[in-house]
Parts: sequence; structure tokens; C-alpha cells
Amino acid sequence: MGHQVIIFDFSLIRGLWETRVKKNKERQRKEKERLEKSSLEKIKQEWNFILECRKKGIPQSKYLKNGFVDTDEKILEAYGKTPQLHKRRALPDEANKERNKFIFQLSGEQWMEFPDSLKEQTYLKEWHVNNTLIQTIPAYIALFQNLRVLELSKNKISHLPVEIGSLKNLKVLNVSFNNLKSVPSELGDCENLEKLDLSGNMEITELPFELSNLKQVTVVDVSANKFHSIPICVLRMSNLQWLDISSNNLKDLPEDIDRLDQLQTLLLQKNRLTYLPRALVNMPKLSLLVVSGDDLIEIPTAICESTTGLKFISLKDSPVETIVCEDTEEIIESEREREQFEKEFMKAYIEDLKERDTAPSYTTKVLLSLQL
Repeated sequence: MGHQVIIFDFSLIRGLWETRVKKNKERQRKEKERLEKSSLEKIKQEWNFILECRKKGIPQSKYLKNGFVDTDEKILEAYGKTPQLHKRRALPDEANKERNKFIFQLSGEQWMEFPDSLKEQTYLKEWHVNNTLIQTIPAYIALFQNLRVLELSKNKISHLPVEIGSLKNLKVLNVSFNNLKSVPSELGDCENLEKLDLSGNMEITELPFELSNLKQVTVVDVSANKFHSIPICVLRMSNLQWLDISSNNLKDLPEDIDRLDQLQTLLLQKNRLTYLPRALVNMPKLSLLVVSGDDLIEIPTAICESTTGLKFISLKDSPVETIVCEDTEEIIESEREREQFEKEFMKAYIEDLKERDTAPSYTTKVLLSLQL
């Protein structure tokens, strides 16, 4: 029997925090009073506690009592001393040192380009470059034939070089939250790619057909862009198991979406969908479907009555009253930063949902205003 979970006013979770402005003490005072009279702070603390428990590998049964979160710090301390956590620790120092020789890491806004010495380290297997001001990827990346992981999130990269197609052993490409507007067709030559993350670039509208060649891909994240439809190349990725195309401009889904017969998770929230095709019922492995329910006027009954155990989540993303700021430069958080927060929240929510034996029949209406 399928499950439908309705979460009212999802956008309110990040509604007011994006528009708070400086130099408005009176409004801040009223917000503080409102928070003190509500349970919002407790909700925020519970979410943070759950995330911390997950990082430490603490089972859900340790901090959930009869459906309520036990935020006792002693749980974190006690579990941190158990032998189980010691067993999960990293490899011995010598093994770690050996592995780290093949990993290149770079972070910080002081970096505006890659160091010259990098081109000599063609033996590297992983690049991890985050939170820099780097705008371009050097063409000499083609020399890194052993590269398996290219993790370049949260930089200022404006385009991918065609030489990226030379990376035949690449398995993970993450260029999320950069300034990309397009993707080179040569990326389709990375025949061993398994995970592609283009989320948060805000301006990508389409993907080249050549990406249809990526038959090993299991995860595609193109959320927070400007897609008007699911790219044809994505529909041809026969091994795809996870597709996140939320926060785009989708108005409908292709009638042949069921050709993605390996798909398990489909995230469609924050689009402009008015109906869901019946073809979704023909996807035997689909276990989680998330949509924004405000504009939906047609949902096949079979989706909610699915015998495959499908968890159908309809988010009510109602408009939020916006605080108008006379000086736009005083708006604290950007749209891109807001999308990052929403992705973290949805990731935590989905992980929590997967840990449950069954989906809840409803979720209490929540308004969460983050104090940053």
C-alpha cells in the first residue's frame, strides 16, 4: 500500500531568514518575541541533534523515544566512548598517508586559480576543491588519466573544458553551486561516470544529447537550475536510480518516464507541475516520489494506492510574505545560499524517512526561522 505524506508550508522552513535585513531592530525584537512563544527553537535544536547523531553513527533507537527526540548530550558522550565507534575509525595512519598521496585538496577564497605545481601531479586520483574563487578548470586536466573523483563544488567555475571528456576513469563529477550555464558534449565520453551533480548553478537550461552515452550513471542532480523538461539524455541513462530535478521550471513530465525502470528516488518539488503521468505507476523500483502539491490538479489514484510501497510526498510550498527592504544590498542571504540550505534540509528529511519502517500519515505544520 502506498503512502502519502503531506507537509504543509514547506517554503516557510526557510521563508523569513532569507529576507531579514540589518538596521531594523524593531522587527528583530518582534521576531524574537514570537520565537520565544513558539516551539521553533526546539525544532531547530532537534534537527541539529539528529544530524550530529548521524555523523557519529548513533542508531535512531538511541535518541528517538516513542516518536520524540531525546536531545540529552549524554547520548553523544556515552556513544562516543563505545568500542563500536572506535572500530569505525579511519584506517591506520600509514594507510591514510598512502591514500592521501593520491588526493588533492584546496579550499579558501584566497585561491583564484589552481597552483602551478598541480600539473606535475598527474598520478592523483581525486580532486577536492571547494569554496574558492577559481573560475576555470585548466586544460591540462586531460593529463590526469587516473582521476576517479572530481569534486569542485561551491567555487566560481563558469564553464567546463572539453578536455574533461578525456577522463575515461572518472566516476564522480560534482560541480554544484558554481556559475555554469552549459555542459560540453564531450562529457558524454566519460563512460565510467556514476554520479553527476550540477545542482545550484541556477542557469543551466539543457544537457547535450551525447550524455546519453553515460550508461553507468546511477545519480543525477540538476536541481536549482532552469530546466523546462527532463533532458532526453537523462531518460536514456538506463542505470539511473536517483534523479533530483527539483527547483526548476518543469510544467509536465514525459509520458515515457517509465523507461527509467531502475529509478528509485525522484525529487520534483518546487516546479510548476499540474499533473503526474500514469506512467509513474509502471516504475517498479520507484520508492520515493516528492512533488510540490500546490499546482497539482491531477494525481493518478494508482500512485497513492501503489502496491510497491511507494512513498508519495506532496509538499505544500505556499508563498511566503516577503519583507520589503528599501536597500536591496542589505538582504543577507542569496538565492543560491537558500537552495543550499533547502538541499541540506531535504537530505536530512529523506534520510530520516528511509530509516522508518513506514511513512507517517501526516507531518505537523512547521515554521522554522533560522537564526544565522
